[in-house]
Amino acid sequence: MGFIVGLLIGLVVGLGIIVLFVRSENSRSKLRNELAKTVAAFARMTVEDSRKILPAQFYPSWVVFSQRQKLNWLNQHLTKIWPYVDKAASDLIKASVEPVLEQYRPIILSSLKFSKFTLGTVAPQFTGVSIVEDGADSVTMEMEMQWDANSSIILDIKTYLGVSLPVQVKDIGFTGVFRFIFKPLVNEFPCFGAVCFSLRKKKKLDFTLKVIGGDISTIPGLSDAIESTIRDAIEDSIMWPVRKIIPILPGDYSDLELKPVGMLEVKLVQARDLTNKDIIGKSDPYAVLHVRPLPSRTKKSKTINNELNPIWNEHYEFIIEDATTQHLVVKIYDDEGVQAAELIGCAQVQLKELEPGKVKDVWLNLVKDLEIQRDTKYRGEVHLELLYCPFGTENSFTNPFSSNFSMTSLEKALKSGVNGTEVIENEKTVTQKKKEVIIRGVLSVSVISAEDLPVVDLMGKADPYVVLTMKKSEARNKTRVVNDSLNPVWNQTFDFVVEDGLHDMLILEVWDHDTFGKDYMGRCILTLTRVILEGEYKDSLQLEGAKSGKLNLYLKWMPQPIFRDS
Repeated sequence: MGFIVGLLIGLVVGLGIIVLFVRSENSRSKLRNELAKTVAAFARMTVEDSRKILPAQFYPSWVVFSQRQKLNWLNQHLTKIWPYVDKAASDLIKASVEPVLEQYRPIILSSLKFSKFTLGTVAPQFTGVSIVEDGADSVTMEMEMQWDANSSIILDIKTYLGVSLPVQVKDIGFTGVFRFIFKPLVNEFPCFGAVCFSLRKKKKLDFTLKVIGGDISTIPGLSDAIESTIRDAIEDSIMWPVRKIIPILPGDYSDLELKPVGMLEVKLVQARDLTNKDIIGKSDPYAVLHVRPLPSRTKKSKTINNELNPIWNEHYEFIIEDATTQHLVVKIYDDEGVQAAELIGCAQVQLKELEPGKVKDVWLNLVKDLEIQRDTKYRGEVHLELLYCPFGTENSFTNPFSSNFSMTSLEKALKSGVNGTEVIENEKTVTQKKKEVIIRGVLSVSVISAEDLPVVDLMGKADPYVVLTMKKSEARNKTRVVNDSLNPVWNQTFDFVVEDGLHDMLILEVWDHDTFGKDYMGRCILTLTRVILEGEYKDSLQLEGAKSGKLNLYLKWMPQPIFRDS
């Protein structure tokens, strides 16, 4: 009997423990789920959400949910030590900028030097700092700075006429982002061997020029020339990718210096639908291109008069120092003759978007300002061909603009030394030979068909044909007329002898044949770069200047390369 009672009590107690354990686990599981939901809610919380939760008196002013951190503590210390920093920084800037000023000195001046240079009593303010992801052997820091300075900077200017003018640079307002690179990282204090600094981004730079005891306007053009010189000097001396290296520990830091890493080949092909800036007639557009906006590195195209769809087909080369951050800028202007040119629009291409060794064909929309993207007005498009060639990898891909591309085996043998060693040529000689590259051959063009051509007749039909023109040689052919069709099929092939393939273009214009004339329907413009590289290809091209329609083509290149001296 006692055994049975004990067994019953044990069963009841065991069941009770099991029930309590199950309820406890369910409760813990529920708490975990609620905690996970809370954590997820906090992860989605914005700054505005946090301000709703926390009353204003309890919301810390230093809390900012961003990668950029405040630097009030640094600004306080910088203000205290600024009198000492001013002296050292003034001497450093003067020594580094003055030679560059002399390099960009306007031709109307015989001398351009600093007679006084102090940064003033007002310390700059750092508004934020962020860490940039970099390799394991360095730390990169970017700091944004604002500075409304009371500097005392006086330029001693002398003209060839014997006039000496002390020009004061005043009312300096500056906002920019400085980049600091601590590299290489070492085990020895302070844990890095050297620091590089550079002006990564220049957001604003304002200043005024005043002749002490006189009026700068007495010499026409002097103010603009000096201002342009100052801006060019800043660009060339400290603007990224230029960097200043300060050794901290003994060692060789030559690998940190600015070095060319590659060459950007750019073909400015054409532009279309440009905004007309002239009241009478059409704009006279030309293009300005640069990677670094220095006078010696800026390229300017020829002006195409009275044209909103200009064709340039001009080739340029740009030295690249940092393919990860640099970009190509294109600006289209309307030439106003003796007056200042008016900007039609601008565009840019990030070099990191280019695949080394591969030609990229792009159409870029023109905008009013590259920094402020609020303007949505359509200003036209510009057409570019881009090829980035890193140094040291030239043998891994074909560069059609290289002087070696069109060399025959005999010419390569003549270029080599007696023992088969390559003759070392200087950069100027190589550049000159690249300009002399002539790629000769036969271009075979098959005009297959067209689709969805625009309606130009009152009856809703068209009698289309295609006119093919080589721009440089002006050789011309045309297809037969296909009656009553918006989707004509021609299947006709034409051969063109091309004397200069890299600088010629194929223009295909579609016309509607009419008893009393002809109506223009649209066009396609092709450079020969792709067909020279690939040998042959088939493509469908949208008609330019038409609401609809595309042209189906097959192109083939039969090369006869030569290399000739001018």
